[in-house]
Amino acid sequence: MISTSSLAKNDKHDKNKPLPPGLQKKVAKGEPLPPGWQKKLSRGSYLDDNYYDRGKVRVPIDRDGNITIDVDGTFIKLHDKTRKIIDIIND
Repeated sequence: MISTSSLAKNDKHDKNKPLPPGLQKKVAKGEPLPPGWQKKLSRGSYLDDNYYDRGKVRVPIDRDGNITIDVDGTFIKLHDKTRKIIDIIND
């Protein structure tokens, strides 16, 4: 039997959750994301649509299907179709 409290704890640490509604509104208005949002990203995780849509392509798709985008000064190299993060380079 699994208790619901243990499930709730795991939800708090899910790095792939979508942005909270307040931050989604900021992104929609073109306002910058708060400092520290990069901490939620890591190699091997998948980039959320909100971040991807906000990014600007800096290196086009290569022969392996990888692309590098700039999201608020952070360069993120990822696989274009899966959006799996390969590398994160802070400016």
